[in-house]
Amino acid sequence: MSRARLFLSGIHTEGRHGARPGEKDEPQPFVVDLELEVEVGDDVIGGTADYRLVSGRAHEVVAQGSFDLIETMAVAIADACLAFERIERVTVVVHKPNAATRLGIDGVAAAVTRPED
Repeated sequence: MSRARLFLSGIHTEGRHGARPGEKDEPQPFVVDLELEVEVGDDVIGGTADYRLVSGRAHEVVAQGSFDLIETMAVAIADACLAFERIERVTVVVHKPNAATRLGIDGVAAAVTRPED
């Protein structure tokens, strides 16, 4: 076996998250990026992490959960990724594109790595 890194960029999804009043009333856009460290076996899909399943799980966490902070959302996504057999480590970046437009900021993002160093 060998170890490899997979990058899943731009997983677009929606969810009802936020700490400010009214933020959870309507779905908002979120973008998730994943960096996965995986143990790779044979040269078949079962020899690595199936990125279709992993990205689908990220969508589910955002769509079904309810978080005040994107930081805690990122932790939940990371924990969900680590439940896959071949994933040994994950870095999750959650972007909330419309979080601070009133401040002249294009977007806000939070990143976590699990397991931690």
